[in-house]
Amino acid sequence: MKRLCLIALLLAFAPQAQAADKLTVMLDWFVNPDHGPIIVAKQLGYFTDAGLDVDIIAPSDPSDPPKMVAAGKADLGVSYQPQLYLQHAAGLPLARVGTLIDSPLYCVLTRADGPVKTMADLKGRKVGYSVPGIEEAILSGMLRHNGVQPSETTLINVNFSLVPALASGQVDAVSGAFRNFEPHQLAAQGQAGTCFHPEDNGVPAYDELIYEANPNTMDRDRVSRFLKATARAAATIEADPNAGWAAFKSYAKDLDDPVNKQAWDDTISHYDPHPLSYDSARYAAFGAFLKDAGLITEVPKPADIAVDLSQPQ
Repeated sequence: MKRLCLIALLLAFAPQAQAADKLTVMLDWFVNPDHGPIIVAKQLGYFTDAGLDVDIIAPSDPSDPPKMVAAGKADLGVSYQPQLYLQHAAGLPLARVGTLIDSPLYCVLTRADGPVKTMADLKGRKVGYSVPGIEEAILSGMLRHNGVQPSETTLINVNFSLVPALASGQVDAVSGAFRNFEPHQLAAQGQAGTCFHPEDNGVPAYDELIYEANPNTMDRDRVSRFLKATARAAATIEADPNAGWAAFKSYAKDLDDPVNKQAWDDTISHYDPHPLSYDSARYAAFGAFLKDAGLITEVPKPADIAVDLSQPQ
């Protein structure tokens, strides 16, 4: 009896394991190498080390994440810097809180054996897209830079089916292809592709993938811990890309294929090693580009569309 009492007493005063804080992250797309730091942090236990229980959700529609985050149905969403300005103009309560990919991956992809040899050749042709808004933001600027008005092309929403739509001839080009992924998908179908890059066609530099949160409801501490865990994962990937790939592909069986491996090799240099850092001048410059293109009526102040978690509150 004394022994049982002693055990009960010890258990009563023993330190209790604290439950991990839950955090829901909605991706912009199905899981792919663009999400490397998130997936590697999950697989290697970095989120657990940070006291987080992270639920990663791939959307059924790539336009869903911002809406879900704004409505409080997800804590974080992966989105695009160009899209952020349009979301702000639409009144969505969203702010950039971190960076995943810190340079453009976007491209306008065409078939190398097709009729489109330059951006100017898109006049009068069909262009497939997946995410409403972002294509207007970047494609329109690229078209105008090459003497083509956006109204002179026909946009067709093909959702996730960018490469199938292009390969089948449903469209003459696709907007929103990523240069590290879709060209490899197209090549796997026996077709060569040509990528036109925004930075070569009048569009200023921007962050391809960002993390968004609702600034009115987000838990600043949890989001900061999440970003620090992904920074740790990015450092792991940089130090040993093969070990990073092994962790990434362990997340799901269908990730271990040649296209994803090629995309992985092309993507790892683009992960932001400092996801909390924030370049307000860069955001202001891109806002000015969108205003000049007539896509927003005024340039938002950087503080109105971004939260700098690298600075004390």
